[in-house]
Order: sequence, then C-alpha cells, then structure tokens
Amino acid sequence: MIPTLAGRLQTRLFTLATVGAALTALITLVLPMSFRDAFLVLLAVAVVGVGWELLYHLLMQFRWDKDWPTLFGLVTAVPEGLLMWVLLDNGLVPGVAGPVRGWAFAVMFAFVWVGQWLFVNGPMRVLFVEWRLRGGRLI
Repeated sequence: MIPTLAGRLQTRLFTLATVGAALTALITLVLPMSFRDAFLVLLAVAVVGVGWELLYHLLMQFRWDKDWPTLFGLVTAVPEGLLMWVLLDNGLVPGVAGPVRGWAFAVMFAFVWVGQWLFVNGPMRVLFVEWRLRGGRLI
C-alpha cells in the first residue's frame, strides 16, 4: 500500500517523537551538545520535514507508481541534513544556545535518521500492520 501524504506526515512526526527522541537522548550522552540544543534540532527537523514531505509528494507525482523506492527514503537524508546544517550554521534555528559543531550534528543526524529509517522499514511494518493497510496513516 502506498502511503498517502497525510500518512507520510503522520509517520514522520510519530517516529521523530518516539524513535527520534529516544535516539537523540542516547546519542546526546556522548556528544558535545546540550540536551536542550539536541532536542531543538530534532524539533527543527520535524518542522522542516513537513515542508520536505510536501516537496517529495510533488516530485512523486512524476513517477509512474507515485512512490519512492526504499533506498530513496534513506538517501533523502543527504539534502535534509545539508539544509538543517545550513539553517543551524546561520543561526536560523531558534533557541539553540551556541554554535553546534559540524561533526556532532552530522553524527546525531545520521544516527537518528538511520535509526528511524530502519524502524519504519522493519519493526513498524510488523508492529503496526494497520498502518500499512490504511495508506500509512496511523490514525
């Protein structure tokens, strides 16, 4: 079943709020970044992610099956991560106290992104069977 736009938005926000929050808390223990800054970055990823989903939805309309191959879902981390870094580096993420080191952001972003991608393409398909049958909508 191809996820609907609403389903993809719900899935993104749900996984960021659950899996993403847990992974952010774990990785922040070993990074030179405060929990406050890390979770503000996670919140910014969620907000900007809504815009990305709208763009991806538009781009998918040009594909014959109106869906991404699974690998595309992983590779989309590159432009999303780069945009988030540009926003952070230019001080455009409100509330972040100080400069975030590039390597720390890259480690955190990659860790959380890959963790979420693995969850959505593995356990989520088993734990939330109804999610797949309703076009990706959780509710």
